[in-house]
Amino acid sequence: MGIEVLPATVFEDVATLVGPKKPTSNVCFCLSYRIGNKQNNALRGPARADRVRELCAQDPPPGVIAYLDGEPVGWAAVHPRRDTSFARNRLIPQLDDLDVWSLWCFRVRPGYRKRGIMHALIEGAVAHARASGAPAIEGYPVDNGNERVNLTMAYVGTRRLFESAGFVKAADTGSVLDGYPRVLMRMPLG
Repeated sequence: MGIEVLPATVFEDVATLVGPKKPTSNVCFCLSYRIGNKQNNALRGPARADRVRELCAQDPPPGVIAYLDGEPVGWAAVHPRRDTSFARNRLIPQLDDLDVWSLWCFRVRPGYRKRGIMHALIEGAVAHARASGAPAIEGYPVDNGNERVNLTMAYVGTRRLFESAGFVKAADTGSVLDGYPRVLMRMPLG
């Protein structure tokens, strides 16, 4: 079957990929850029899972999922920027008034890495944003040159990954992650 990327509408698959290992945790589920900081810190356990279940039922859903032979193996958060904390972020500039979509978080399950899943996730996120009418899509990866990125911090992607998908650097940002500057990469979808 190969890799297929679909909108993240199945909560159980999202939970498999980005759900916390500890059910009472207040981390992950890829909510930190999706909802306000106060709400993100307050949501714990079942309430956190319930919020993500609600997001999966909305149009558009909270991201896309890569499936390999029917198994959920990768996640990418992609959504209209206006509905994320990037709309208010002082470190990552807003270039113009276009209703762009943001692509900001990736996760590939251990055991499935180095199989092209990140590339498929970017392609799938771009296709999803385009099909949803987005005029452009942007990401905020690290500009690490050829240096290795800590896997914990690789969730934002790298400049090289975005360039390989056809994105171009549109701006520097004031954001730094794991010692590397983040850049704003953009692709028009018109």
